Amino acid sequence: MTHDPGASRPRPSLTPPEFASALAQPRHAAPAAITPPATSPSPVPVGAPAVARRGRSATIWIVGILVLVLIALVGYFLNALGPGASIVGMVLALIPLAGVLFAVRLVDRWEPEPRGLLILAVAWGAIAAVGIALGADLVLTVAFGDADSTARDVLRTVVQAPVVEELAKGIGVFLIFATARRAFDGPVDGIVYGALVGAGFAFTENIQYFAVSFIEGGPAETSTTFFLRGILSPFAHVMFTSVTGFALGLAARRGLSTGQAIGPWLIGLAGAVALHAFWNGSAMFGDFFFLYLTLQVPLFIGFILGIVALRREESRLTRRRLGDYAAAGWFTPQEVDMLATSAGRKAALAWARTLRGDRSALMRTFIADATALAATRQRAITGRDPLAASEERDLLAKTAAARAAMFAP
Repeated sequence: MTHDPGASRPRPSLTPPEFASALAQPRHAAPAAITPPATSPSPVPVGAPAVARRGRSATIWIVGILVLVLIALVGYFLNALGPGASIVGMVLALIPLAGVLFAVRLVDRWEPEPRGLLILAVAWGAIAAVGIALGADLVLTVAFGDADSTARDVLRTVVQAPVVEELAKGIGVFLIFATARRAFDGPVDGIVYGALVGAGFAFTENIQYFAVSFIEGGPAETSTTFFLRGILSPFAHVMFTSVTGFALGLAARRGLSTGQAIGPWLIGLAGAVALHAFWNGSAMFGDFFFLYLTLQVPLFIGFILGIVALRREESRLTRRRLGDYAAAGWFTPQEVDMLATSAGRKAALAWARTLRGDRSALMRTFIADATALAATRQRAITGRDPLAASEERDLLAKTAAARAAMFAP
């Protein structure tokens, strides 16, 4: 045994007498004097931090719940389907998800929503909504049994699935409305959030469908299932939940509070459930391909035309709100015309590319800030955003700076 020369020394205490605890901070020297400000600072608005903090706290709780449910879902899929089939299902499910996300991105290009909220919407649909649906299915199975009969299949497909799934997805859209009102300006925003929640739900549901088909029928059955769900109907859940989002978007446009929006939310939820039940029933009781061509395709076309009409209304609203600033001298009438149309924005970007050093990035910033300014003024008009005035000042300063930078030599 080797001898430790320091073994006989007393071990130093972690809380010596001069410190109250191991975490106490000693004072090694006198602190430097703090230089006073040249002018008295403006008072900090008391309400602003509280609003932001409340929204952040709600988001943290939602993310925490999503993480826990995700762990449970991963365990469920690995146990029920196995890792190999689960991976096959996930890879195939990513293909229609990518197409849906690209389509939603086109809808959201006019006034893009915060990326964090877009990710949250997809995550809610893919994790929380699926977890709620699976939990409800388990409870109903325990309560009523798992008897395999035609009546039970009809009830599960046409009633249970539409009600439970749309409620689970609709809760996510309502949470975004309640916790992020300043990013929920109107029907287009509601459709975007609802579509992304539906896309997330369809992604996880497709993993299960594709994996089961792979286990039971191999590549042949998997290909058939992928064609039916991934090619013919990738937008089904997107359309259903968009109805709920559309109703909440109308509530936001009218300046309704969270409590007042419960009624419109329930109406939108009822519409989503009816559409979902109609879709499932048409596939269960009739010739799928005939009903797909005669009912579901026209329904999808009507959905697209509705979005186009809403985008045009959003353009007109941008023109009106920026016209208010043009009357005050912040924009020229020509700039308002440019900012309020897709063609005008494309022409402006093409012109910015001809400037020295390609200033199209500055033009994109100018367009985005001006569009956000129009939405901010709309929120101020409805009286539902106590921070609209301060955000308006910031956006006016940003648009002025971007304009000056574009014309700088």
